[in-house]
Amino acid sequence: MENITLRIARKEDCPRLLELIRELAAFENASAEVTVSLSHFETAGFGPNPVWKAFVATATSATGETIVGFALYYTRYSTWKGCRMYLEDILVTESWRGKGVGKLLFEQLFAEAREKQFTGITFQVLEWNKPAIAFYEKYASHFDPEWVNVRIELS
Repeated sequence: MENITLRIARKEDCPRLLELIRELAAFENASAEVTVSLSHFETAGFGPNPVWKAFVATATSATGETIVGFALYYTRYSTWKGCRMYLEDILVTESWRGKGVGKLLFEQLFAEAREKQFTGITFQVLEWNKPAIAFYEKYASHFDPEWVNVRIELS
């Protein structure tokens, strides 16, 4: 892959990660749903009790390094299965899609999950996002139509 490097996200990456998160929200027609502040995002990932980790894919050119994709995850616990990785978001910016960046990020997640001895990786995908579903199907993903997503918003 031309000029692509994967690395662990750093605090100084947070402004760019939020840009990409907003790009994802726009793609999902949910731009107004992104309400996290940069300060909260940074503290949640790099404060005294970090709750998320991420890998970033960077493209290097003569003008420097640009983050073109990321995969953000956290550890969840299943009473049936034990510790599992929860993939919150994976995104490759539109101009870099179809070039293998998502595959590199996904494989990095697999390596991380194995290293941490997680029992699996859990994530969600919108039912209308056919390109993402096709991507996940390449990895023998199991889609579960029985469970309903539930959330409660706290103000």
